[in-house]
Amino acid sequence: MNDNQWTSNSTFYDYTPIETNYCNMDETSRFSAMFTCILYSLIFFFSLVGNSLVLWIVMKYENLKSLTNLFILNLCITDLIFSCTLPFWIIYHYYGWIFGDFLCKAVSAIFSISYYGGVIFLTIMTILRYLAVVDPLSTMRTQTKKCSILVSMTIWSSSIMVAVPEIIFTEVIIDNNGKQHCEYEESFIWKLIEMSLQVTFFLLSFLVIVACYIGMLKILLRTRSQRKYRTVRLIFAIVVVFFLSWAPYNVFNFVYVLSIQLVIKPECQTRNHIFFAFDISRKVAYCHCCINPILYVFVGVKFRRHLKLLYKQLSPCHSRISPSSPRMHSSHLGPYDDASIY
Repeated sequence: MNDNQWTSNSTFYDYTPIETNYCNMDETSRFSAMFTCILYSLIFFFSLVGNSLVLWIVMKYENLKSLTNLFILNLCITDLIFSCTLPFWIIYHYYGWIFGDFLCKAVSAIFSISYYGGVIFLTIMTILRYLAVVDPLSTMRTQTKKCSILVSMTIWSSSIMVAVPEIIFTEVIIDNNGKQHCEYEESFIWKLIEMSLQVTFFLLSFLVIVACYIGMLKILLRTRSQRKYRTVRLIFAIVVVFFLSWAPYNVFNFVYVLSIQLVIKPECQTRNHIFFAFDISRKVAYCHCCINPILYVFVGVKFRRHLKLLYKQLSPCHSRISPSSPRMHSSHLGPYDDASIY
């Protein structure tokens, strides 16, 4: 059998080999199947619980006119909609794509929207923090409900536009064994364009964020302000975790696409290693959607305070206590005080 008969489920979010006559990948496929269902189920559960809790706390206790708070809320939403695609991938992993063309396009687009939305929100949030450190008055002028909604709608619209190729070019394809797969149509050029866009988007965002943090660190080291430091700390942790989660995935995803399309022609053992590395990096990337709530607990001082207050309000022992509205505490604060969740 010639090399061109090696095909794959080749959407950028969930590559899985369809046919392995050319290169036997049974061992790596068995390893992947052993962990995928349990891991994706755990990610789905913890993401659903954790991000729902963060949404509740932000909406209950925080001033949503703050762009940073609104961006954190939107990051939770991107993580939630991403995690809602995981049950489809669990079933897909075992039974093939049984949900039809419409859901194939819809789930693919939702995955893409959540990924690009997360990258854009993190990038804009970092730029906002940079401006808050460099020129606090410039950010105070943007803390209006109208501006917050406008920025959020623009980011979501941009994410949807970037995901349009997913809607157009993904479809259900049946392999030689009769198994259905949700993937890009056969044209390799669109797979390559999608991958190039994803990697370029990721790298540009990374460069902008690094430049912002270098600028902020120079100012923070010069002023030694604890309040300014706290405004940067949580966002820095979120950004670091995001890029550590998704950078390996982008690298191995790109290499894997090239290998299965035989643009590069590794030996069977090397190709198996590439698939194994890609599969592990994919699982690490998928874990990202349940990590942010953990960061808020360990890094966000104010978030922990809100969490304790929520527990007291829900606890039967404290049900008779009627605390004052937490939103009132932050309404008069400056840009470096507790104006945001961290």
